[in-house]
Amino acid sequence: MKRMSANHEHSDGGNGMSWKRLILAGISIAVWSFIQPLPASAQHGGGGAGAGGGGFGIANPGSSDTVTQRRWIVAGMVTTLGGDPISGATVVVKANIPGGGRKSLRTDIQGRFTTDYWLNVNAVGEFRAQLEAFKKGSPKSYVVVDMRPADRAQRFPITLLDGDDDPTMLSRADLISTLAARLQAKAATAELSPSGRRAYAKGLEEFLDQHHVDQALIPLTDVVRRNPSCLPCRTMLGLAQFDSGDWVNAEHNFTGVIDANEKGESAASPEPLIAYGELESWRHQPGVAAGIFLKALQIAPQDPLALQELGRSQMQLQNWQGADVYLEKALEAGAGAEARFLRTRALLGEGFGIAASKEMASYLNGRDLKTMPVFVRQVSTLIEERKRLEESYAKVRPEDVVRTMTDPRQEPRDLQGLETATDQSPLPSILAAVGKNVGEFLGNFPNTSSLEQVRQEKLRYMGAVGKTRDQDFRYLCFAPTEVWGPTFTEYRLDSAGSPGALTGLSEGFMLTSGFAATSLLFHPALQSHTVFRYLGRQKLNGRDSFVLAFAQDPAKARSISMFAWGDQRVELFLRGLAWVDTESYQIVRIRTDLLTPLPEISLNEETTDIDLSEVHFNRVAQGFWLPQQVTVTVAWKGRLLRNIHKYSDFKVFQVNSTEKTSNPKQPDSK
Repeated sequence: MKRMSANHEHSDGGNGMSWKRLILAGISIAVWSFIQPLPASAQHGGGGAGAGGGGFGIANPGSSDTVTQRRWIVAGMVTTLGGDPISGATVVVKANIPGGGRKSLRTDIQGRFTTDYWLNVNAVGEFRAQLEAFKKGSPKSYVVVDMRPADRAQRFPITLLDGDDDPTMLSRADLISTLAARLQAKAATAELSPSGRRAYAKGLEEFLDQHHVDQALIPLTDVVRRNPSCLPCRTMLGLAQFDSGDWVNAEHNFTGVIDANEKGESAASPEPLIAYGELESWRHQPGVAAGIFLKALQIAPQDPLALQELGRSQMQLQNWQGADVYLEKALEAGAGAEARFLRTRALLGEGFGIAASKEMASYLNGRDLKTMPVFVRQVSTLIEERKRLEESYAKVRPEDVVRTMTDPRQEPRDLQGLETATDQSPLPSILAAVGKNVGEFLGNFPNTSSLEQVRQEKLRYMGAVGKTRDQDFRYLCFAPTEVWGPTFTEYRLDSAGSPGALTGLSEGFMLTSGFAATSLLFHPALQSHTVFRYLGRQKLNGRDSFVLAFAQDPAKARSISMFAWGDQRVELFLRGLAWVDTESYQIVRIRTDLLTPLPEISLNEETTDIDLSEVHFNRVAQGFWLPQQVTVTVAWKGRLLRNIHKYSDFKVFQVNSTEKTSNPKQPDSK
């Protein structure tokens, strides 16, 4: 999709690796805490106290017994979900030791804390501690640890969330209420001892009925410790840990159950995968989460929650069409109001305001919009704005648009010298041949990179150039075909090879990208969404070209162009001209304009002019017609902006290598 932005700066976005390695590849843990016993006897010393090292002896300064006294160190770090340290957080350590073991600590500027206990190992061979962390504005987090004499440090993270749940995510309460009912039914058939079943019941009562997750962790931990084969019990413990802020142990339990299922130790279950996928969603890893939800759907293809959350992950990736597909399936499978609201947002993202309005009405189901949360009311406002745009488009007849373009006087800059067509009989064969070329281009297109040189311009009166800005990138283009239709995926890299993006919005410049997708208007699967008209023949760079006029039909078409400003985005429908080589039936030039000006958003003009040339890659027989220069001109809110993109040095782009191409070939002149 062609993208234009005009306000705040932002950036867009198989191998043989096993699913678990792929999922875990993006996870980094920068938060830690540990409770480590240090033997007091000097003859056991010599090692370091860190993870992986041996213990060393420290005698209790107030005791003559250096054999039975042992020092247990409690230390760690409190961080945000993103791994940033939290200073000034309170950490309460509660140890079940004789005489009481409650201590209250405060994290330093690096989020760290430390304290210790001196215990007689003859009286205390092991003990349990609960770490409780909190700070004003954040819910409390809890970590439960079972400590035994050992020389190795045991590390436990403490994560604090910022305030309430993120409204764009599935709430932890909804996740727990949905999965807990399933897990309870499965655990009912598990082989637990009478005491184990009583402990499990107590843990569930505290967790699900009383909502005392801190009181639930201890009995649930006991059950799993004594009954490791009860995989529903372990998944339930993971949910409690997820809810309590003990995210690393939650991940450990979820992946442990997933591994056991894969080894055939128990019937495969989607619940641990859904829970684990949701954890990754909360970590803002939608791509990782999507892979986990797909794994869950392999086990239970009609699971409504897995379908819903896969749709949510696609929305986070701004794959609106894919999100719509999965959310519609989720609703068909029995998903509730959450999926309907998500589909409302997906339809809005696709540019379907009327359809989004109908879905919103179904979501509200008679409820007063004024009583709904702010984010729901915001979506409703965007829908109304989109409906007004659709009303503007509804007044436009694409047949009339292309008919007016038959008169060369309508386009004096581009159609001078046009030999006007006398009838439309050549049009079907031209469209068939062009569509065949576009389909083959998309199906055979290799991953490519090129040098992209961008000049951003602010134009003055009569088009005089004012301020300018130049930027260079390595431009990567992929052409996957998804179930929801043909598309391109494009990225920019900076000179260091790191992800890059055009900048300059804060200085009043415009950001533009996505031009390879323009030819998709002629794809056989999409031609019925556009009205075409054959205008005649014209010389272009000395070669004969067919000239076609086109106009998208808003009632049928999916937009391939988007205009964004701030946090607003509008899908655009286009009209334009295409020049097609009479011998090869390749598109050699294409120019698009707005189907109609959009005063509702003060967008009066958006013109994109693309010149294409044939590029040949070494060891690839087929040539590919790729953009060589693109000029985008926009008139918005009284401002006139222009961007010029030039592409060269084309290469085949692979995972670990690139291949040099020959120079772009211009059409031969007669």
